[in-house]
Amino acid sequence: MKRVLFVCTGNSCRSQMAEGLVNHDFAGKIKAFSAGTEPHGLNPKAVQVMAETGIDITTQTSDHLNKYDGQSFDYVITLCGDANEKCPLFMGGVKRLHMGFDDPPKATGSSEDVLAVYRRVRDEIREKLAEFFKSELN
Repeated sequence: MKRVLFVCTGNSCRSQMAEGLVNHDFAGKIKAFSAGTEPHGLNPKAVQVMAETGIDITTQTSDHLNKYDGQSFDYVITLCGDANEKCPLFMGGVKRLHMGFDDPPKATGSSEDVLAVYRRVRDEIREKLAEFFKSELN
């Protein structure tokens, strides 16, 4: 089974959604994990929009990147520019990639406007990762 680590600064939203999506969509083929360079807990709106797709991420934890020191991954994927700059080197032939997405917690407007941004980013992450992993697993 392939192992992937998603990295964002806060490990609260984009990386959490990516972890949940991959563990759901590629169950049995890929095991996903997530971490942050400055973790600060699960974002409640990320939990909400993931639940709308039938994926429960409430048991996931917001972890510091150091938790994964010494572990091996097939892929390390950063999802924000800050994490891309701060992500350490992973040895052992790992594929290190950056896939940038908008930061939903920075969304402004009405409650519905903000949730629309979370949903859009969730769907963009799902689409991009599905495209990438389907080609990688063939």
